[in-house]
Amino acid sequence: MAETVLEPGNTCWRITRAERLTCIVDAADYFRHAKSAMLQAEKRIILIGWDFDTRIEFEPDGPTLDGPNKLGDFLKWLIDRKPGLDIYLLKWNIGAFSALTRGMLPVFVLDRLTDRRLHMEIDGAHPIGAAHHQKIIVVDDSIAFCGGIDMTVDRWDTSDHPDRSRYRREPTGRRYGPWHDVTTAVDGEAARALGEQARARWKAATGEELEPVGQARPIWPDGLAPTLRDVDVAIARTLPDYGDREGVHEIEALYLRIIERARHTLYLESQYLASRPLAEALARRLREPDGPEVVLVLPRNAEGWLERKAMDGARRALLHLLWDADLHGRFGAYYPVTAGGDPVYVHAKVVVMDEHLLRIGSSNLNNRSMGFDTECDLAIESAGPGDAVGRAAVELRNILVAEHLGVEPETIAEHTRDGGSLLATIERFRGPGRSLRPFEPGTVAEEDSVLAESDLADPERATRGLGRRIERFFAR
Repeated sequence: MAETVLEPGNTCWRITRAERLTCIVDAADYFRHAKSAMLQAEKRIILIGWDFDTRIEFEPDGPTLDGPNKLGDFLKWLIDRKPGLDIYLLKWNIGAFSALTRGMLPVFVLDRLTDRRLHMEIDGAHPIGAAHHQKIIVVDDSIAFCGGIDMTVDRWDTSDHPDRSRYRREPTGRRYGPWHDVTTAVDGEAARALGEQARARWKAATGEELEPVGQARPIWPDGLAPTLRDVDVAIARTLPDYGDREGVHEIEALYLRIIERARHTLYLESQYLASRPLAEALARRLREPDGPEVVLVLPRNAEGWLERKAMDGARRALLHLLWDADLHGRFGAYYPVTAGGDPVYVHAKVVVMDEHLLRIGSSNLNNRSMGFDTECDLAIESAGPGDAVGRAAVELRNILVAEHLGVEPETIAEHTRDGGSLLATIERFRGPGRSLRPFEPGTVAEEDSVLAESDLADPERATRGLGRRIERFFAR
């Protein structure tokens, strides 16, 4: 049996109990289930995120749930119909101002135009240049969602990721490409603990202290089948040094311990590969003659000019580090493509370690997620070989790999059963059309950049003078 990975006070904040836990793949399902949960609210909804856009539709392919289909209209409609309900929406302050370029009113303006029980604020309680990156929704402290999906533009997509979709449109009408993401839903004590985290973030940003909801009836989205019941759930965080608060680096400790303890297969999905300490830890395992296979699924390119220069440049250097360390042929890095060959943007943040541990959250394999931004991840760990948690972890891994390859999850399960190689299975089923394409030295040959591994674009910690350097850099 593998050694315990989850340790409160080190690799996680605390371990709590969920009566139900479900892994939700891609935003089409998440948006619908989140709306279903909010429809059942009686006392309080807290939405904490990197970004929100009140113009997005929960179900652009056709509404099936009560109430307005657009997020902003729905929140106001909900307040009007539930006299005992308060809604608190908190988003990152830089994201709020960038929303102006998309034609969206910042939330602090909306707050002046809406009901007094609809509280919308921006979050500037972080070091200069840092982001509030947690993505949490808590309803009545009874159910909570936590993972990688933001309720904003360009996120909604179905798991078949068609080349073109009439429903993948921004509120302006502009089309956007396929998008892959993952989040979780939990209830019980785990939801109450995430409620505590959400209230702490609200207080840090606004100075207002919210009391726990207290006794509330159970809430669960209609039609959402639990992945697991009665399961221990760990909450891991990154909080940067800020004011009198010391930084919290549970997520970094969790990543490093997962890499250290993996025995057979380590599967990772991430928006970025930019953390040298994590890449070096992976490289050490790859050099071992009997270490684990390591499979990385990343987007083909980062979004935007600056991110491509900084993040793709760092990825190029770290991929070469891993290729050089792969003495035994146990490493593969891939990006998913559609049936027509267009890249699917990977925004998911997932780790599956053997048949032992599953982690889903907001943190990426980059420096910011280790100590500079604000992050929140959930993790579950097997208590013994073959238990429900271990089976669920492998099942999700198979679902994700199958989604990327365009095959059935049972196909991946069959070929990886009894210690079968995940890497060999991917190579067997890779092909033309919808598939995983490998990163190779030629793929990233032109991605070197002076911004690669720069602490201006991807700092690991908030340090004296860094904020001024970031301000000067972006003022050029």
